[in-house]
Amino acid sequence: MTEKARKILGRVFGYPGFIGQQEAVIKHTVAGGDSLVLMPTGGGKSLCYQIPAIVRDGMGVVVSPLIALMRDQVEGLRQTGVRAACLNSSLSYREVRETEAAIAAGRLDLLYIAPERLLGERTLALLSRTRLALFAIDEAHCVSQWGHDFRPEYLQLSALPELFPDVPRIALTATADEPTRREIVDRLSLRDAPHYVSGFDRPNIRYQVVPKNNARAQLRRFLEGHRGDAGIVYCLSRRKVDETAAWLQEIGVDALPYHAGLDGATRQRHQDRFVRKDGVVIVATIAFGMGIDKPDVRFVAHLDLPKSIEAYYQETGRAGRDGEAADAWMVYGLQEVVTMRGMVEKSEAGEARKRLEVRKLDAMLGYCELATCRRRSLLAYFSETLSGDCGNCDNCLTPVAVWDATEAAQKAMSCVSRTGQRFGAAYLTDVLRGRDTERVRRFGHDELPTFGVGADLDAYQWRSVFRQLVARGLLSVEIEKYGSIRLTDASRPILRGEAEVHMRMDVRPVAARRKRKPREAPPPPDPATWDEVLWEALRERRTKLAQAQSVPPYVIFHDSTLREMVARRPRTREDFAGLTGVGETKLRRYADDFLAVITAHPASQRPHEFGP
Repeated sequence: MTEKARKILGRVFGYPGFIGQQEAVIKHTVAGGDSLVLMPTGGGKSLCYQIPAIVRDGMGVVVSPLIALMRDQVEGLRQTGVRAACLNSSLSYREVRETEAAIAAGRLDLLYIAPERLLGERTLALLSRTRLALFAIDEAHCVSQWGHDFRPEYLQLSALPELFPDVPRIALTATADEPTRREIVDRLSLRDAPHYVSGFDRPNIRYQVVPKNNARAQLRRFLEGHRGDAGIVYCLSRRKVDETAAWLQEIGVDALPYHAGLDGATRQRHQDRFVRKDGVVIVATIAFGMGIDKPDVRFVAHLDLPKSIEAYYQETGRAGRDGEAADAWMVYGLQEVVTMRGMVEKSEAGEARKRLEVRKLDAMLGYCELATCRRRSLLAYFSETLSGDCGNCDNCLTPVAVWDATEAAQKAMSCVSRTGQRFGAAYLTDVLRGRDTERVRRFGHDELPTFGVGADLDAYQWRSVFRQLVARGLLSVEIEKYGSIRLTDASRPILRGEAEVHMRMDVRPVAARRKRKPREAPPPPDPATWDEVLWEALRERRTKLAQAQSVPPYVIFHDSTLREMVARRPRTREDFAGLTGVGETKLRRYADDFLAVITAHPASQRPHEFGP
């Protein structure tokens, strides 16, 4: 069975060998075993159920939460010659009947379906008469009621082992901390199933968090290093999404909004354009992203704070699925802390849920305020250890100093207390710095002992102090009282001199007139044979082929395969078959098209030996 799986890997999918724990998972599933699989985005999860579904007798059923994911996966599989289809609400009545007929006749290798449709009477009746190879439960973290992406319909999947006791089940996710894993195992009855954990590290993603100081100007400077790249910009509110997308369009960025307030046709149109076109930037709420299989997203930017480390990991994980360099960039300020804490406090959830959300938010805030390697902290949250610093996050590339902020914290807390715990950070900063304003005089705070005691720090530094104190819970913000800052129980030891406070020393923002140095592009596979003109010609041919079939370009070939064409210059179909990602079906469909482009290119006429 293992040998058959290897042959399918090469013949159908065009890959020379398995990576990580793929082979172990596939062998176990082909043998009929249940399993829980945790692999990072881009780590090859899909092959873990696609290949067993082809090897085993019958049809594999893939439970997927989003129509977009189903459609992309089905299109990609059909390109490789795999008989795949989906059942979802986007299909016409005729298409549904055709798919059901294909299921009944045993003409499908894989069926993608939403959980609520899978467990409908009509579908269960159809599947009960069908030989099934396996059930694959994708995005399995959706079953967790305590998770960031809970979907109630996933709870119904607990019925599968009773309804289909002899059909193996494989649950897969890229995002699950220890409590979430336990809940997946419990709710999906996978207690005796082995866990295959491949790690959460995405070494090609560069993590960066910057203190917010005119977010639009900061985003504009960041985007200067990503001209022409596809990317995602996340915002918390629909209004901010619309305003940010419109502003980006004004400054020449091909940007589109995406959120639940748009009608379904508009969302679908914007998503299709993002997936099928090069260089489109989507500005979105968290409603966008899960199930998007676009491999060449070069950046994910957050203009607002995610509500948990899990959400942050999943959202940033949509960048760089092709393994090439990508950026995860976020601006973060005191207002984000206030807003997110306010959302938790106003939530109608029970007290236990609120306590959990506070802990998750605290972990997210702690990540933002790190002065050490971000990747080590991120992986530690998922119980994974990195042996050394990553060298590919802002704190590793530009080490941040840590300073003893105990005295500054005491001054800030004293000012909060003496002004009656009624004012926000901007006003408190004016008092601390001794600014002679009409408002300060009106309240008589120019007579306080704390007036002017913080003149040694500027406004930027005091904003940093207040933000870090609130983030750590050493001060709190009253949402209902216009953002007034108050002392907490944790403030007392600091004021009494019984505890110290150490803070990161924020790097000052680059002046707006200075241009951000563009990130260096990754070197081509073989600089001696790289040819930009041929690269663009191959991309153009791929785009035309994709448009003719109404599929995303990466479904034809990933960029990595095109780069290999440039570097190796295949001349024959046999040469072409040796490229990564070229299986038998793609060889038959596309070899002549791409070989014609390579042959017609002048540089291809010079002697060049095809080889690795």
